Amino acid sequence: MRKIFDESNCDKCENVDCLTRCQWMEFSDVEEARVEKTKMINGEESRVLSDCVTCFACDEYCPYESHPFDLITELQEKYNSLNINPGILESTIARFAPHDQLRLKEIDPDKPVLNKCGLGKLNAKHMEGQLFENLQYVSGLDFFCNLMYHHYGRDSIIKERAPIILENIKAQGIKEMICYHDECYGFYASFCPRNNIDLPPGFKAVHIYEYLYKYLKEHESDVKKLGMKIAYQRSCSNRFIPEVDEWADKVCNLIGVERVEREYDRENALCCGGLFATLGKKALGRKTQNDNINDMIEHNAEACVYNCPMCMESLGSKVGRKGLKNYILSDLCRLALGESIE
Repeated sequence: MRKIFDESNCDKCENVDCLTRCQWMEFSDVEEARVEKTKMINGEESRVLSDCVTCFACDEYCPYESHPFDLITELQEKYNSLNINPGILESTIARFAPHDQLRLKEIDPDKPVLNKCGLGKLNAKHMEGQLFENLQYVSGLDFFCNLMYHHYGRDSIIKERAPIILENIKAQGIKEMICYHDECYGFYASFCPRNNIDLPPGFKAVHIYEYLYKYLKEHESDVKKLGMKIAYQRSCSNRFIPEVDEWADKVCNLIGVERVEREYDRENALCCGGLFATLGKKALGRKTQNDNINDMIEHNAEACVYNCPMCMESLGSKVGRKGLKNYILSDLCRLALGESIE
């Protein structure tokens, strides 16, 4: 379990890994990074706040598991550091708001429930086949985690809506929820606990990879090894829950997929760059994507594999033009079970 956020832990971090390991910010030396960190601990404005690309990697780099990005995004909101177009921000906040009244579904509380999220239509084609056909589910904005506002420097929106989403889960009687996205699982497994937001009594969140692995193990005789080399694209929210990366490896091993050892993977992963243009960093976004995709090719990957459909939306066409295929990991599992995903 990740530790609850504690700003005081930052004072103990002599190597300032949360800043010096950042792949998008440069510091002349460790002392400069320490000066900028001290400003933030004191609630002051720092260049870190505007230079940040909101990839969340600093959370994984912190040796004290203090979740420094929570401090960064709190100050980004205070100083409006990301300077996102107000119209884009306001329309996004309004578009993804939960409804005033929840429409209850008939579910069996003793069985797991798949959360298709507020992006259910975007994900629909990835939630077909035997892996999903017998699962009861909920979907829509009433169960949308809103963790996307971490990227917009608006944590107040997440905290404002968290009690509504959790009350909806309680009202629906959900005890075990399978989360299709890292963000969704990260909300329940990391964001709520570290912000002292209580989950409904008896509630358990399950990551989709854990579900996939257990399902495939139960049907292992039906699994045909794919014999494929892939580059795995970690999502930003995976940084809060790095233990999930181990589930990705277990699923890949089970279906006969080799996750190539490349430079920009695991702790050194590059984000998809999907929000860089919104943050006014379009050129940096192009360089990041090119570096990432060239790294995949140099290490002989045949395909890029994602958990996040938005990552695939951002990188997919560029990956395809370089001759690589694009897959959501659950789709590879369907292929290994002999299904068509066309």
